[in-house]
Amino acid sequence: MVKSKYPIMKYSVLFFWFIGFILTTTETVTAQDPQFSQFYAAPLYLNPAFAGSTNQARIGMNYRNQWPAIDANFTTISAFFDMYVEDYNSGIGAILTRDREGIQGLQSMNLAVQYAYDLKIMPGLSFRPGFQAAIYYRSINFDQLTFGDQFDPATGAVINPVSAEALNTGQFKIFPDISAGGLFYTNRAWLGFAAHHLTQPNQSLIGEESKLPIKLSTHAGFKFFFKPGAIGEGIYARKSERSVAPALQYRHQGEFDQLDLGLYFTFEPIIIGTWYRGLPFKSVNGFSNNESIVLLFGFTQKGEKDILNIGYSYDYTISQLGSGSGGAHEISLVYSWSTRNPRKPPKDKLVIPCPDF
Repeated sequence: MVKSKYPIMKYSVLFFWFIGFILTTTETVTAQDPQFSQFYAAPLYLNPAFAGSTNQARIGMNYRNQWPAIDANFTTISAFFDMYVEDYNSGIGAILTRDREGIQGLQSMNLAVQYAYDLKIMPGLSFRPGFQAAIYYRSINFDQLTFGDQFDPATGAVINPVSAEALNTGQFKIFPDISAGGLFYTNRAWLGFAAHHLTQPNQSLIGEESKLPIKLSTHAGFKFFFKPGAIGEGIYARKSERSVAPALQYRHQGEFDQLDLGLYFTFEPIIIGTWYRGLPFKSVNGFSNNESIVLLFGFTQKGEKDILNIGYSYDYTISQLGSGSGGAHEISLVYSWSTRNPRKPPKDKLVIPCPDF
């Protein structure tokens, strides 16, 4: 029996097939775009310029369960694939995302394809412009909603169920969408920006105009490298990364503004992260915009030609909603592997230093 060059891959393929099955068979909502705390573990969702950014092929999954202890909860799951096309200095990718809101019956799913080009500006500095084209499917389950005129005012019983004709009216909406982004980076620092929903598509399900607001975001950071450690012994020993990376993400969409600010500590194979989410100097409906403290634990396993990253994070709610909401749980799984011809010398190309989570 021939031993696989990618020992992790045979287990990952089955797992990602299972995730794909879930994405196409489970019910899932969004008024504004959902968010991931592990935003660098959802690179294609963050910015189309990240398509092909590992210089390898990559497949990944992100799952988020927000406020599980209350009815107004959100569940988001996303799967993506991307790869670097070395001959054309280009990255291509695809991402499928589904989002569900607990009490509304709203559902949202979108499929997007992406393209990015790697441009060397000068020695030590590169720029990646990226483009995304997506198709959205939004729906609402009217049979799961009850309106005031359906109740008997005396008994509270439902006396006027929604008719089958009404259930079949305005249940779904399909629309295209365009997004773009860019990423500057060196071997230690990065600065990215993205603009999603440039076409501001009408997402209304009832015939009125309800444009999806443009989402503007920027993300940046710097990685400080320390003396590397070692994994393994003797001839099997290899260097392992030791670093700390301050990073931030800022988002604006409609009346919504949010900032993520924190640190990633890498002691390969362990990654620990902590950051604050909020914007204390801008209130929301008279309340202070302090949302959560995020704690992350990640694990990375590097083979000869492949890498597996697994992450778990928890959002501890510090807003007026309180810890009784259950916070938010998030899981990420990303697997990447080399696709280049070993006989072909590699191009002189920078590696983006941003964290894997």
